[in-house]
Amino acid sequence: MSDADDLVTRIEVLGDRLGQAKASINRRFIGQEKVVDLVLAAMLCGGHALLVGLPGLGKTRLVDTLSTVMGLRGNRIQFTPDLMPADILGSEVLETAEGGSRAFRFIEGPIFCQLLMADEINRASPRTQSALLQAMQEREVTIAGQHRPLGRPFHVLATQNPIEQEGTYPLPEAQLDRFLVQVDVEYPTRETERDILIATTGATEDEAHQVFTAQELLDAQAILRRMPVGDQVVEAILDLVRACRPGEAEGRDLAGSLSWGPGPRAAQALMLTVRARALLDGRLAPSVADVAALARPVLTHRMALSFAARARGDSLAGLIERTATRTLGLAAA
Repeated sequence: MSDADDLVTRIEVLGDRLGQAKASINRRFIGQEKVVDLVLAAMLCGGHALLVGLPGLGKTRLVDTLSTVMGLRGNRIQFTPDLMPADILGSEVLETAEGGSRAFRFIEGPIFCQLLMADEINRASPRTQSALLQAMQEREVTIAGQHRPLGRPFHVLATQNPIEQEGTYPLPEAQLDRFLVQVDVEYPTRETERDILIATTGATEDEAHQVFTAQELLDAQAILRRMPVGDQVVEAILDLVRACRPGEAEGRDLAGSLSWGPGPRAAQALMLTVRARALLDGRLAPSVADVAALARPVLTHRMALSFAARARGDSLAGLIERTATRTLGLAAA
């Protein structure tokens, strides 16, 4: 069997497994297929996801279900204003042995896991939020001068309340850029909410079951990076990202609307997530339509409106959709 045939077979088998995983997740997280697809795409790419929405929309339930279905060792941190970096990373304590000798022992914090749920991450102070930066980028932490690797795989799925709510702090731009996608969790439709009421208020409730193991997820991430991406899709990614930068010639039309635009990490994120979207749809390669569909979740948290644009009532979602339509000929999803 040639390498190309082997890759096709692996992609097809993985697509079937992902279908089983989605079905298991959707039994507990009802009517939010797009949200599930985006979070799974982030994990297939080896990245992190930021779930933005009001309290009570099932964000915590989704992360708990993902931990079960993907076979990952998970931990949860409830972020509060008094949370300190050591509460996340861990710390060294001085212990006295039986002979009277003393030595430091490192006690691991909850970040030493494979799937970390950072609940209401923007309720913590900027100092505590920034404690996640090294972990999210390098998959290790440095404590007392020692580098300590984290679990493999390692994913952060953070929930964030809208920043207009009292007691929230905007995340630093550098940390936002470490999230592969921003997933907006919205209110369910009437029919979906009806299904949720029936499914979750009875004597029994559907349970998720494990579909993947940690090693199988790592294998899936390796397969995704072998998926081919056509030149047309690569050019579409470059066209879109550069058109959203007010300092570039392609983005001069947005100079009065944006304070800054997405950097190269945004193009890398699109390059990976379009593959994941194709994989989740059972296709062997991504298309330009995938670029348009992922424009908003990949770019929204990597851009900022200017003061004049905010005063006009502009939104990043509308700006990204107009830019995608102009550059790709397709509207952003």
